[in-house]
Amino acid sequence: MKKDIHPQYFDKVKAVCACGNSFYTGSTQEVLNLEICSACHPFYTGKEKIVDIAGRVEKFKKKATKIITRPTIRKHEARRIKRVAKEKKTRTLTLKKS
Repeated sequence: MKKDIHPQYFDKVKAVCACGNSFYTGSTQEVLNLEICSACHPFYTGKEKIVDIAGRVEKFKKKATKIITRPTIRKHEARRIKRVAKEKKTRTLTLKKS
């Protein structure tokens, strides 16, 4: 094995998570700053936690509420509306002729 090509390995490195949890591990870096750990990860905690980058979650929720609140007309309802409008039009035409 070649000498002096591998990084230095530290046996006891303190890893600090954004949630405040800290623990010791081994690493090639002297200090580890983590975004998420086993104490705050949804898989281990069972709680839903959304990690948002660049507002993507809000963008999706906004889009989803827009779709839900939009009035939906089914095909048969649209046909009925057209039929009623057509009937009204023919009634007025027949009333005017007589």
